[in-house]
Amino acid sequence: MGFFDKLRGEFIDIIEWLDSSNDTMLYRFDRYDNEIKMGAKLIVREGQTAIFCNKGQIADVFTPGSYTLSTDNMPILTTLMGWKYGFHSPFKAEVYFVSMRRFTDLKWGTKHPIMLRDLEFGPVRIRAFGTYAIRVDDPSVFLREIVGTDGHFTADEITDQLRNLIVSRFADIVGESKIPILDLAANYDELGDFVTKRITDDFTQYGILITKMLVENISLPEAVEKALDKRSSMGVIGDLNKYTQYNTANAMEEAAKNPGGMAGGGMGMGMGFAMANQMGNSMTNQPNQQQPSSPPPLPQAAQYFIAINGQQSGPFDLNVLKQHISAGQFKPDTLIWKQGMAQWTAASEVAETAGLFDNTIPPPLPPQ
Repeated sequence: MGFFDKLRGEFIDIIEWLDSSNDTMLYRFDRYDNEIKMGAKLIVREGQTAIFCNKGQIADVFTPGSYTLSTDNMPILTTLMGWKYGFHSPFKAEVYFVSMRRFTDLKWGTKHPIMLRDLEFGPVRIRAFGTYAIRVDDPSVFLREIVGTDGHFTADEITDQLRNLIVSRFADIVGESKIPILDLAANYDELGDFVTKRITDDFTQYGILITKMLVENISLPEAVEKALDKRSSMGVIGDLNKYTQYNTANAMEEAAKNPGGMAGGGMGMGMGFAMANQMGNSMTNQPNQQQPSSPPPLPQAAQYFIAINGQQSGPFDLNVLKQHISAGQFKPDTLIWKQGMAQWTAASEVAETAGLFDNTIPPPLPPQ
């Protein structure tokens, strides 16, 4: 600093900060050798807080107002400096002005897609972005934890860290909410409020308060969005047969207006046959038209598992079970099971298999 700057600093007795920027969160007042004279004026405007530091230690904090610096309004600094009877010579101290206004339209967004499990679409990836607003809540904590010795601290210097906190909490909340992908757009406000509440404690550690968070968009990968568009288009079309007939009729009309010799005639005939085929299929599919139908497939025979020598065997149908009866491997007390049964049951207690043993028991002998 030159001689005239030094001389100008000695005559300046007003300490104030006029902020002409939109992103400055903290500004250190420039004073030659950090000297402050007796009776200096301190002006703290609305939306500002002034912090005096002595040898790197936070001392007195001043809220908006006009002050004549003395031992009465600087109790902490007076104690640190040992002014028993007031100060009469310049003293050294650093003065930091902290902007207490709200910083809005700060951007957040996911650098990488977030993996989620959707009940309808299965595993999907989403991206999200939006804006948020913050303000300094505790100037002393903000100076101590974030700024340090930086003499001119802007919002850009902390937005990356804040964005990472927001994205982390957002991914956690979306994963826990189990909100279907197609319903996320209807819950932007709720998601923003949930993230704001969840992240408040994290921001408080920096002396910052998040006042508002907005979710502006949640998007799917391009390929998934195209598939959804096709699915939506099919829903709008409705009856595919009628839609095909409509397009075919339009194509025939256009071909008739612009005949192109044999090629045009052949194309027209092809379209005519295609339309006739479509109309024929449509007529055969009318619900009131009685058409011969083929018989349904025969019902599949029930399959049974049986326990032979403590081992599961099968599945067998009733004809095979009859063979096992002849071989002595399938008896009335043999345990069996088929699909739909709650547990293994003796064959004699199951209606389908109990009748298999009727012919195996010989009738009584005729009387002599």
